[in-house]
Amino acid sequence: MVKTGSGAERTIETVCLSRYACYLIVQNSDPTKVVVAKGQTYFAIQTRRQENTDNLIEDNKRVFLREEMKKHNTNLTKTAKGAGVQNYAIFQNAGYKGLYGGLTSQDIHKKKGLKKSQQILDHMNSEELAANLFRATQTEAKIKREDIKGEGNANLAHYEVGQKVRNTIRNIGGTMPENLPKVDGVGKAKTRIKKEEKKKLDK
Repeated sequence: MVKTGSGAERTIETVCLSRYACYLIVQNSDPTKVVVAKGQTYFAIQTRRQENTDNLIEDNKRVFLREEMKKHNTNLTKTAKGAGVQNYAIFQNAGYKGLYGGLTSQDIHKKKGLKKSQQILDHMNSEELAANLFRATQTEAKIKREDIKGEGNANLAHYEVGQKVRNTIRNIGGTMPENLPKVDGVGKAKTRIKKEEKKKLDK
């Protein structure tokens, strides 16, 4: 019951709104009203917080996957060497060509606008890193499983695995790796993570 201007009382309904409904109402109301201005400020802050959280999750995934790539590239190098690979640059490019539709590491550098000193893997988002990690682990497994010998055969195996990973991405409607956006260096992601951890410790 609420009082009217004349002092009488009348019944009004209590309406429960979803968070999204509140957002739409506040964003489309008169900001000169105090309650609306407060609402818009609240949602602006919450949106920014969510963006920061999402970015931090992506940073953590990138850092983790980049470290995994280092380990598995080392393992892949040993396996390739054991199969008879002498020119590792050609072997590595075979995998990139399969996964990136014929592009070499130099082509990828150019397409993504990277400097010569910048490593491709350091500027991949988590989606692209995951695709490359799958390429590396499955190539290593294939060479060992099939006991592949000879540099040419190892290069072909790497290309075929990369190509199959690419086909899988295409079949599920994913974005081709060469079309994924370039991101800042993984070192900056590590710095952001450390800053966030320091904030938590300081609280």
